[in-house]
Amino acid sequence: MSARSLSGQELAAGIRAATAARAAELTAAGRPPRLAVVTATADEASAWYVRLLARTAARAGIGCDVTDLVPSADRPESQDAIRAALIALSGDPDVHGILLQTPLPGGARLADLAGSIDPAKDVDGANPVSLGRLLTGLPAFGPATAEAVLALLDHHRVALSGRRAVVVGRSAVVGKPVAQLLLARDATVTVCHSRTVDLAAVTSLAEVLVVAAGRAGLIGPSHVASGATVVDVGTNATADGGLAGDVDPAVAEVAGALSPVPGGVGPVTTALLLRHVVEAAGSGG
Repeated sequence: MSARSLSGQELAAGIRAATAARAAELTAAGRPPRLAVVTATADEASAWYVRLLARTAARAGIGCDVTDLVPSADRPESQDAIRAALIALSGDPDVHGILLQTPLPGGARLADLAGSIDPAKDVDGANPVSLGRLLTGLPAFGPATAEAVLALLDHHRVALSGRRAVVVGRSAVVGKPVAQLLLARDATVTVCHSRTVDLAAVTSLAEVLVVAAGRAGLIGPSHVASGATVVDVGTNATADGGLAGDVDPAVAEVAGALSPVPGGVGPVTTALLLRHVVEAAGSGG
């Protein structure tokens, strides 16, 4: 068996085209969409994503400003400095979307800082208010990566209702919101994490397996049921400057479908995030 590829390129291209068209309309009306990214990490995979996001935003006609708060020997940025930047951007009428890039420096917690993002500008669904609305099924911007997983599955016509789904990872950025979105689609969901005993025994029961653990090659063929659909959310920097997923490529010989890294969830995530910015600009956020 060789798994079919759950590529996100075609889906992302369609979202980007529609977003660019809407951005052009808003710009012509005197409201050019603008995204502000606050980054406080030297993580290379994160830096790669921010660079990609800025380039993609520019091509879509969306402004993208990066506030660099990466700590250094002569500038030990604090949690207070990050919070102050988020508050200032939330009050800036020319900024429509705000993204706090993770991971954060030691001592800083996303849960403590994301509440400083105006929910109307919280285009990556990090504010606890946004997450609470997602949990209860109310309108809100969901975390773009979590939404991208569902969008990718829908694009490739993967059925979810009644199916056994396993999520590996419990972060508020991906794991927990993905689990909630899968539940909302009537999947039966199990969430695994670092304390899960015999991970393979749980993941091998999944018909749909979503891996968002942040550990390169964590999931191998023995973790996957024959014919399962596997979505790899991992983006781990490699020594040669590339990216590796959380799923060993050898899983393709067991799974029925597998998303590539790069080229799977990633481009859809970026496209959805920028669509959120345009939606916020259009609604007055």
